[in-house]
Amino acid sequence: MAPSGVNHLSQPCIYGESVSSYAERKSRVMKWLSKLFKSGTGRGGGGGGGRHPQILGEESMVMRAPSRSLDDRSRSQKEKEELDRAIALSLSEDSKRRNRCRWWTNNDEELATTLQDSLNSPSFPPYSHVPYYPREYRICNGCKRDIGYGNYLGCMGTFFHPECFCCRACGHPITEHEFSLSGRDPYHKSCFKELTHPKCEVCHHFIPTNAAGLIEYRCHPFWSQKYCPSHEHDITARCCSCERLESRNAKYYSLEDGRRLCYECMESAIMDTGDCQPLYHAIRDYYEGMNMKLDQQIPMLLVERQALNEAIVGEKHGFHHMPETRGLCLSEEQTVTSILKRPRIGGHRLGGMRTQPQKLTRKCEVTAILVLYGLPRLLTGAILAHELMHGWLRLKGYRNLNPEVEEGICQVLSYMWLDSEVMPGFKSMPSTSAPSSSSSSSSKKGQKSDVENKLGEFFMHQIASDTSPAYGGGFRAANAAVNRYGLRRTLDHIRLTGNFPL
Repeated sequence: MAPSGVNHLSQPCIYGESVSSYAERKSRVMKWLSKLFKSGTGRGGGGGGGRHPQILGEESMVMRAPSRSLDDRSRSQKEKEELDRAIALSLSEDSKRRNRCRWWTNNDEELATTLQDSLNSPSFPPYSHVPYYPREYRICNGCKRDIGYGNYLGCMGTFFHPECFCCRACGHPITEHEFSLSGRDPYHKSCFKELTHPKCEVCHHFIPTNAAGLIEYRCHPFWSQKYCPSHEHDITARCCSCERLESRNAKYYSLEDGRRLCYECMESAIMDTGDCQPLYHAIRDYYEGMNMKLDQQIPMLLVERQALNEAIVGEKHGFHHMPETRGLCLSEEQTVTSILKRPRIGGHRLGGMRTQPQKLTRKCEVTAILVLYGLPRLLTGAILAHELMHGWLRLKGYRNLNPEVEEGICQVLSYMWLDSEVMPGFKSMPSTSAPSSSSSSSSKKGQKSDVENKLGEFFMHQIASDTSPAYGGGFRAANAAVNRYGLRRTLDHIRLTGNFPL
């Protein structure tokens, strides 16, 4: 094949040009004969009568080789006869000036097929193989180079060198018989599963498919923690504060009353009554800043779960959040066990906590406020704000309110305090008096961290998305009334009618 874009047929042919003299024509014919006899089977070979086709433009010419055994003519006479025959052929070719030599281009696939079949026909001796050149070269879609005549892969309507067909994720060649495809990007099946198949954030395994072949998992509505459905019913622990499930590679802290606490909640957890006093006074100041001063000093105690449950049983009045109550506003005289000294941390357990029994006597309509120990600062404060509202309502003479109204307006005060802590710069107070909450806007360890602010947003989300009729439905009704009429007018309407203004 010539270097140019045109492919030449590799068979001898005669260029049909006019010859001016007999001597010149004889010279050309002799050159042609020498090529002819070299490409044949030999003048002295046996098997006389064999046929040798030669390509002359678009014609095939058959010549009979002379047989030495049947013809005893002299060598010079035979050469003269052959020369005369060649001259006669050359003269006949002079009249055929057009298409003297057939050029084989890339578009002559049909001619190439026919020519190859004729050369391989059993009627003629075999000729050398004529290579087939494709109409267009194959270009590797990976390296953008010619593939040539080496191994290649055909995929997605294009071609690749085997080493250029690589996984989009890991960059290594894909040698398996099966692979995954995302758009136009190929992946190893294992790499694609690693990228797209969700993993459980508890056991860190791929979430299994259900009976229908679908990937089924649970997801926390706020934290977006994905986990296997089985972890809702097995022994997997859940943080008593933020509700996240315990991961296999991050153990939670165990409180002495059986609750578990995650690392993030543990950072700002309040463990005893003494630690909680500054927060309690800051929330009282928050109430005073909204012209809702508490005239009586209400005792506040941090207690264990068991002590709180016993106090609930002894309380004759009140509506309690199920399945677990975290705070209580007592109206009856009781003896409760409070946390005197915070527990020590040993490994992932909290132990050595000191408690003391304390008799609560009734000096006013409210005996005491009880809150679970071991909860983060913002959650403890939200519980205190809720229970203080119960105390304020009782001290101000709000009697016999139905649970939706009383719990709803208490949840609104809890939500408002959290809002002032999480976003203090954007807080719009429901009254004209701004709260003096400079001490409440900073944690016991200083400025609040991003983790603590995120926890505050979660506690606000819990209040807003509560599904219970009293705590959830009551909050949404109370919040709508406060947003429309303000807190003071809403409280006045509740005093007169026992319901929220419409």
